[in-house]
Amino acid sequence: MEWGNDSAVRRSLRQFRDKYFINSRNAASKNAEGEDEDASFGLLESLPADIQFHIMTFLSPEDLCRLGGTCRYWRSVVRDPLLWRYFLFRDMILWPSIDHTSMPHLGALDTPLHEDRDQDFMAEYLRSCPACRRRWRPPRPAYGAVASFLQSLLLSAEPRFAMFGPGLEQLEVSLMTKLMHSPHVLPVAGIPQRQIDGVGSGISFMFNNQHRFNILTLYSTNRSERERARVNQQSLRSKLFVQQEDGQADGPAYSIVPQIQEVCRAVDGFIYVANAEIQRGARREEEESQLQAMLDSAWGPSSRPLLVLSCVSREEPGSTGTRTPCVVLARQLNLQNLQNPWMVQDIVAESLMGVLDGVGWLLGGCGVRL
Repeated sequence: MEWGNDSAVRRSLRQFRDKYFINSRNAASKNAEGEDEDASFGLLESLPADIQFHIMTFLSPEDLCRLGGTCRYWRSVVRDPLLWRYFLFRDMILWPSIDHTSMPHLGALDTPLHEDRDQDFMAEYLRSCPACRRRWRPPRPAYGAVASFLQSLLLSAEPRFAMFGPGLEQLEVSLMTKLMHSPHVLPVAGIPQRQIDGVGSGISFMFNNQHRFNILTLYSTNRSERERARVNQQSLRSKLFVQQEDGQADGPAYSIVPQIQEVCRAVDGFIYVANAEIQRGARREEEESQLQAMLDSAWGPSSRPLLVLSCVSREEPGSTGTRTPCVVLARQLNLQNLQNPWMVQDIVAESLMGVLDGVGWLLGGCGVRL
């Protein structure tokens, strides 16, 4: 894999620097009386290309763009596609979230470096990076605000979401238990006394002390079986799904049981809890098929949002390499093939870090005016 090949970036910068300096000096000698912004080079421009690259690795994307606005030399350096290709590969595995509008085109990263020099990796980075996309994303058009307002009028007073996935059952720390006992994050607003075709009403929470929403938790089987499978690190056959005999060649095909079909028709969105602990080795093909069965357009409109919580039990401050990156998880689940709007958010079950960011996106996707 050449995604993070910094030697190729250094080589490209050296070649560009040498060629640029030669052309600039030739132009200056032909027009000695004229003034050129690059006829005399500053200290930073005169540094070796390797040192220039090392300095740029410490700059934020915004600082790099500002550096590119100082002169023609840095404008050309900063626009180098190999430079941003390197930054994209280096940083995307550290991003805490990704969504359907910002998912990078990973197929372009699979193309050999010498075959695709015209790809605008700078624009790709700015579109995908969580720290950049809010700043660089264009404002929502007026008709979008009107549509959101009309949607909020039709939305029920308390949006309901179906929560399911292996991360609810396989992790050492129970995400749902933590949610119910963390009033400083999401206070419990009550347990409504209603049912959907025999399935319980779930639990209502309060977001930012003003927006109520309801979560219906769908477990694969009963509590004792889930706990036994978790302790023995065994896989469970989910009672939410029925495996179809005419499965696809690349993996099994599933449909959901009639009882859960009624739940899918009643909810306003979905929360999928994925097990992001690398050492567990999740079977993503099966997860992808079950996720597609739950989101089937036969049970409701494809405009309903999907929040994927990339969950680990615990995470030490500053630790890296202990979870599946959200960009990788999105690709493993082939979320880019879904018609529903989606977002993958890194969370930690023990501290609930990242939960509020994900819930805020989910409520906004349902038309709630936050």
